[in-house]
Amino acid sequence: MEHQSPKAILVVSFGTSYEASRKATIEKIEQDIADAFPDYRIYHAWTSKFIISILKKRDGISIPTVCEAIEQMIHDGIRTLIVQPTHILDGIENNVMKEAVLSYKDSFDQIVFGSPLLATSEDETRAIAAVTSEFKNLKETDALVLMGHGTTHQINIAYSGLDRHFKSLGHSNVFIGTVEADPTIHDLVKEVTEFHPTAIYLTPFMIVAGDHAHHDMAGDSPDSWVGQFHAAGFEVCPVIKGLGEYTGIRAIFIDHIKKAISMLH
Repeated sequence: MEHQSPKAILVVSFGTSYEASRKATIEKIEQDIADAFPDYRIYHAWTSKFIISILKKRDGISIPTVCEAIEQMIHDGIRTLIVQPTHILDGIENNVMKEAVLSYKDSFDQIVFGSPLLATSEDETRAIAAVTSEFKNLKETDALVLMGHGTTHQINIAYSGLDRHFKSLGHSNVFIGTVEADPTIHDLVKEVTEFHPTAIYLTPFMIVAGDHAHHDMAGDSPDSWVGQFHAAGFEVCPVIKGLGEYTGIRAIFIDHIKKAISMLH
């Protein structure tokens, strides 16, 4: 539906080449945002030009970059812009996105940014509740291992902090590692082995369940997380489900937009 209002929300995601996960995560987040903010026009953009290129060539689907989306908004007469990333942390990807947006600041009356998923301790508590309710049927002796992405940015320490936060809330059987930084899978195998679980459930702590979930986590390679836990002698059950599929996670993004809107003058 076309809105006459000159204000918009730009939803920025990294992107995924997995159609089923895209529909269940990124598109669901965008739909929830559209439903929650009917007075705003909703635009979307992805930050991965590589994945944008795959979709264009393979599926004939055109997803705009951040700059392309903003140029479209300028053409459409948008004057007030809320930018909501679906990133998990305020790291490199988020900073690059903000710089791109702010290079157009003279074309808008106001630009405000919503926070990524985990900006406050309350966000963490809500994310923990969303994840643990999804796995509420696990036995106390089962381990739930979450695969985060990881980053070279200093914000990466948030993963270890989140692991401690899970445990401080009584979830001693939850462990978090990253695929591209610390804690590593080797750290996790050691830590989980000391827990002596009867079974291990693996799931991505990422918005979409894409390449990392299918290959690095659940792939057939002995180097995958499934392979390494198998090699350590454990029964492993991978759960290919992105965080964007959890209602409680999507609700955090909605609240971050509400907070951003409250900052408009």
